[in-house]
Amino acid sequence: MLVTTLDHWVPTSQGKLFARRWIPAGVKSDAHMILLFHDSLGSVEQWRDFPEKLAAQTGLTTIAYDRLGFGRSDAHPGLLGKDFVFSEAEVGVSAVRETFEMNRMILAGHSVGGGMSIATAAAFPGVTSAVITMAAQAFIEDRTLNGIIAAKNVFNQPGQIDRLVRYHGDKARWVLDAWTETWLSPIFANWNLDDALRRVQCPILAISGDRDEYCSLAQVQRIAAMAKGPTTIEVIEDCGHVVQREKPDTVLNIITTFISRLDLAVANI
Repeated sequence: MLVTTLDHWVPTSQGKLFARRWIPAGVKSDAHMILLFHDSLGSVEQWRDFPEKLAAQTGLTTIAYDRLGFGRSDAHPGLLGKDFVFSEAEVGVSAVRETFEMNRMILAGHSVGGGMSIATAAAFPGVTSAVITMAAQAFIEDRTLNGIIAAKNVFNQPGQIDRLVRYHGDKARWVLDAWTETWLSPIFANWNLDDALRRVQCPILAISGDRDEYCSLAQVQRIAAMAKGPTTIEVIEDCGHVVQREKPDTVLNIITTFISRLDLAVANI
C-alpha cells in the first residue's frame, strides 16, 4: 500500500515538537489514528521504517513525535519530574491531538512509551479505542534498574555518547541523564502504573520479548492483572527489549491482527 510521509512542527506552551505522519492511500480523514510513543532514548528517526510499515499493514494513519527534549523537538526547560509519564498527556499529547484532529486514537508505545500510552488512555478514555505496549514497564523491578546501570556505564565510556548525538544533537547528555538519573532516583522507587491501568477500559495488547534485558514477564502480567479492560499478552521468543527492531515482522503481524479484531468503524480494516 502506498504511504505518504509528511513532517510537521507542533506548537506547545513549552516549545515546538517535531512530528511525522504516515498516511496510507485511501484512508478516511475521520478514521482512527495510531499515535506512537518512543522510549527513553528514542526519537521519530529511531522508529526507522516501523511506522510506515504499520500504516501500510493496518491502513491507518500513524503519527510519531519527539517528546520535548528529544530528537528534533525543542530542548526541555528543566528536569523530568516523577510524574513525567503521566504529564505527557497534558502537554505533548494534547498538542498533537489538536494539530492532527485526532478524534479516535490507538495508542502504541515502546518501553517507557508503552507506559505513556497507558497513562494517556487513562487521561483520554473517551477517544482511546485501544492500547498497544511493547516492552513496557508497569512498575519498578530490579531487572529494569540493573539494565539501566549497565547501560549508564557503557555510555560513560569514551565516544559512546556519540550514539545519541546522532539523533538528539546537543541535547544528547540531557536525554541520557533524563533516563538514567530519573529511573535510578530514590523518589522513583515506588513508581507504577496501577492507578492508570485501573482506569483503562479499552482493549490492551501487551507485547514482550522473552529475553528482555530491562523487563521480566512480570511487567505484562501486571498490566493484565490491573487493567480494567481486556488484555492480550504476546511473548515473542528469542527477543530482547527492542521488539519492533529485533522481530519487526512478528510485531507488525501481532499488532495488525489485534487491530483487525477491534470493533472499529473504519472501512479499510
